[in-house]
Amino acid sequence: MLEVTEAQAKSSGPTNPVSAINLQGRVSIYQPEQAGLIFPQIPSFASRAAHRQHLKERLVGACRAFALQGFDYGFAGHLTIRDPEHPDLYWTNPMAIHFSQVKLSNLILADHQGRVVQGKHAINRAGFVLHAAVHEAHPDIVAMCHAHTVYGTAFSALGRKLDPISQDAAAFFEDHVVIGDEAGQVAVEVKAGHKVANAFAGVKAAIHQNHGLLTASRHSIEAAAFWFIALERCCQQQLMIEAAGAKPKLVPEDKARYSREHVGSEYIGWLHFQAIWDQLVATQPDMFD
Repeated sequence: MLEVTEAQAKSSGPTNPVSAINLQGRVSIYQPEQAGLIFPQIPSFASRAAHRQHLKERLVGACRAFALQGFDYGFAGHLTIRDPEHPDLYWTNPMAIHFSQVKLSNLILADHQGRVVQGKHAINRAGFVLHAAVHEAHPDIVAMCHAHTVYGTAFSALGRKLDPISQDAAAFFEDHVVIGDEAGQVAVEVKAGHKVANAFAGVKAAIHQNHGLLTASRHSIEAAAFWFIALERCCQQQLMIEAAGAKPKLVPEDKARYSREHVGSEYIGWLHFQAIWDQLVATQPDMFD
């Protein structure tokens, strides 16, 4: 059987020594202690083919979730998931297809050189440059997301990290970076991808100056997608606070680390996405065409 490992499920970026909670074998405090209740479970698979089908379906779901969030901007934006059998290949959304129109039948499989090995559509050049470099440099990273969003792009122009202004923002405390290299220059040359890849050591998110947001997951495409949605929301909230002209009260560092441990892990990102997935399955059956 193939399954997401416990180490992957617990992965949350920086090590946090602050928690003294006994989870009694659970990955997260949010998992119910009471047996027999309905609660999302990390899947396991009887074959590589079943695992691949699951990953492709969730990649489509992540694209549809981005459409619901209004993350589209022409052909810009790319999401990737590493193939479970061939780790040097990754699945991604096709070039110039709206997020809302991505489906199983139009996904493409590409290698780290940007060559499409399965599928009819072309690959997004900038997507290949950025994602292939990250996947190649970090074998533990299985998924990555990027889109040209309104608030993330605006916040990226400030060239600084998010402040821990809330419990939600604390999920990214000491778990995201600002990338200044190639700031504002469209990433179509391979060297640009390498500079971005270097920044993703041990973090789940990056703010690329004058460009926008990127997230990566060592757990799942669901985690990468949810943390991208959350990061965009945090950028919006911080911009709103700064526009008010009042100085916010920040979450103290110890409490920010505590919150990050319990609500900022890869597992929690995966868990958040399950509600989104269920809604998509109920309302967008054409995903599976």
